[in-house]
Amino acid sequence: MRKTEKNLTIMKAYIFPGQGAQFVGMGKDLYNTSGQAREMFERANNILGFRITDIMFEGTDEDLKQTKVTQPAIFLHSTILAATLGEDFKPDMVAGHSLGEFSALVANKSLLFEDGLTLVSKRAMAMQKACEAEPSTMAAILGMEDKLIEQVCNEIDDIVVPANYNSPGQVVISGSLIGIQKAMDKLREHGAKKVIQLKVGGAFHSPLMIPARNELTKSITQTHFSEPACPVYQNATAKPSTDIQTIRKNLIDQLTSPVKWTQTVRNMLTDGASSFTEVGPGKVLQGLVKKVDQSVDTQSA
Repeated sequence: MRKTEKNLTIMKAYIFPGQGAQFVGMGKDLYNTSGQAREMFERANNILGFRITDIMFEGTDEDLKQTKVTQPAIFLHSTILAATLGEDFKPDMVAGHSLGEFSALVANKSLLFEDGLTLVSKRAMAMQKACEAEPSTMAAILGMEDKLIEQVCNEIDDIVVPANYNSPGQVVISGSLIGIQKAMDKLREHGAKKVIQLKVGGAFHSPLMIPARNELTKSITQTHFSEPACPVYQNATAKPSTDIQTIRKNLIDQLTSPVKWTQTVRNMLTDGASSFTEVGPGKVLQGLVKKVDQSVDTQSA
């Protein structure tokens, strides 16, 4: 937290992207220009047991879309970029979208880099397994009130739930193939501006992720967490957490709970966030923050 000459508090929020932000070439400049980054990337290759850097820097889009690659790749880009910022990296609060929550927890010193990477890798594998066990999907709903989307989901007799509250007027729903199809039809009837089925491997942040949650619970419980350097606003509650047991519980709940991103950004703004810096690939989160408050300052790290 810093003060201006007028004694106004400037609170810096750092935000970390999730799956979908990846692109071929991500992190390559970091690797080539920073010895610290290169050492961390090579450490990651050893931990994962394959050269993820080769796929990140020179692979194909298809290679990068493999769940076992995508999630660790985004995590690595974000956490290594944050590490190379050095003294410039002084967050007053952090948050991450879905997978990005793990990056945020490394950035605020709740998790060691190695432990975060191990958990992200296990999470990716567990989610992939759950997707393969039961075919499922997700759909983006644009231009409709949250409450109406929730109401329609509740009326469907198959598994369908809101999965991502991304910004006002943009919600992603998640569920079984049949359930999502029924919900899409009904939401169009109710006047949704746009309904788009997403090209994803399964129903993330829904009850269909219970097997993945069960698998990851033991790993999260056994991983050492430290007292964070600043609050993390977690997806499951949208509220700031500094208590280690609360952080663990919310991280476990995250797999089957919706990502409350709109609510998170609003709470960060209410608590004094005056700038949002996105750390990692892409600028998706900056766009979502702007949809919550057009006047707030956003930037890339």
